[in-house]
Amino acid sequence: MCRWLTYCGEPIYLDSVIFEKENSLIHQSLNARRSHVTTNGDGFGIGWYAERPVPGTYRDILPAWNDANLRSIAHQIRSGLFLAHVRASTGTATSRANCHPFAHGKWLFMHNGQVGGYDRIRRKLEALVDDAYYVHRLGTTDSELIFYLMLSLGLDRDPLAAAQKAMGLVVGLMRDAGIAEPLRFTSVFTDGAGIYAVRFATDEAPPSLFWRYENDQLLIVSEPLDDDQRCWHEVPAGQMMVTERNTRVDMVPFLPA
Repeated sequence: MCRWLTYCGEPIYLDSVIFEKENSLIHQSLNARRSHVTTNGDGFGIGWYAERPVPGTYRDILPAWNDANLRSIAHQIRSGLFLAHVRASTGTATSRANCHPFAHGKWLFMHNGQVGGYDRIRRKLEALVDDAYYVHRLGTTDSELIFYLMLSLGLDRDPLAAAQKAMGLVVGLMRDAGIAEPLRFTSVFTDGAGIYAVRFATDEAPPSLFWRYENDQLLIVSEPLDDDQRCWHEVPAGQMMVTERNTRVDMVPFLPA
């Protein structure tokens, strides 16, 4: 499974959380603590918001720990909202187009999990994506496909409804195809203002998701960046975490529609 983090707060240099924490994302790429796949070396990516309304991204196929450009860029860029991801492939190719986070317009999206039996329903899922969005699909992952499906279902208008409808369609196609493998969907997506983080699975093993709010800084992570258990809160399974920049955190039920 992949590892990722989201930061929102006063602008900071990206390397302060990607590289410098006790259990930084770079450390997790080599030795994840809360995943059955301990090494996440199938590429990486960062996405950040700055002075323009659309985010910047940098993605590549090298292991995150072995990319000198990532270290240099993260040392120079300051942002008040950014996402970072290290990838462990669930079967699709290691390519730049398959690295997270995915971007479209003002949106960033990244995911940890998998669609059970993806190859058996991929064609039908792709047919559900609106043509206006499908032309932007560059990779082959279930993650990118889910992102464009959510956009097709009204992500701009109602993020919760779009995500729930997308999961409902995926679950329905899996059921119709007789797929017994689970759907696991732990994801975060943002338009630069609202931040939405989901922890959901059709079995009892949704990928881990934690958050921490301290000193007006919000971190949403696959696993805690340090061992201070008093400060980290687990997102319950079947919940979406919703927050605006510098406002309170709310939890709402997440149910496929």
